Order: sequence, then C-alpha cells, then structure tokens
Amino acid sequence: MASEVADLAARIDQIERSYEYLLAYAAQGRQDEHGSEARHHLTSMHRALDGFADEARRILSEAAACGSGIPAFLDAVERDAGAARGAIGLVLHRGAIGSLLVDNLNASVHLRALLTDAFLIEQALKAPSAV
Repeated sequence: MASEVADLAARIDQIERSYEYLLAYAAQGRQDEHGSEARHHLTSMHRALDGFADEARRILSEAAACGSGIPAFLDAVERDAGAARGAIGLVLHRGAIGSLLVDNLNASVHLRALLTDAFLIEQALKAPSAV
C-alpha cells in the first residue's frame, strides 16, 4: 500500500510540475513548441493520468467503503481525469503547440477540475484517518 501511495503522489507531483511549466509557456506568445519542453510536459502529464483514477480508487477504497460519499467523489475523479487526458491528447496531436493552444488547455474546466481533485487527494493522504 505504501508503494501505491508513493506512486500516486509521484503522479500528482508530475501533473503539478507540468501544469506549472505550461502556465509559464502559455504566457510566452509562441507559435510552436520548438526549443521548449512543452511537448515533454504534456506527454508526462498524459502518462501520469493513465490509470490515475483507478489508482486513487484502490488507495481510497477502505475509506470509500464507510458510506461517506467518497465513491461519488472518486467517480468525479474518473470523469475529470478522462476528460483532462483527452484534452491533453488533442493538444499533443497538433503539429505545432503554440502558447494560445496551451493557454486554452490551461483554462479548460476539465484540467482545472482534475488539478483540484489531485490537490484534495494529495492533502487527504497526508492527513490522519478518522477511523
């Protein structure tokens, strides 16, 4: 279980670091990503989201079993991760990744919801359990 928690924490860290890079990239006014790490960060984020919701569900399954509404949150995490991963995939399949395209990705409600989910999960894993 400790290794699963560490893996999920590493995924969240990768998502956060990539998003921070993409925020700065969006402000650069670039027409394409040449000479930048934009595509690398998008690819890393895309990979980190593969199985993200399933891993969160496995780790939080004990807490979810207590009837606290956690399963509904985990369902939302699954939808948010899937939609964000799809949006990132769309950007990755463009021949040129300009700042405006990344700015629109960053503004996407799907990506923002995913980030909020990830931050909440990260902090919940650090907090002591009530049981």
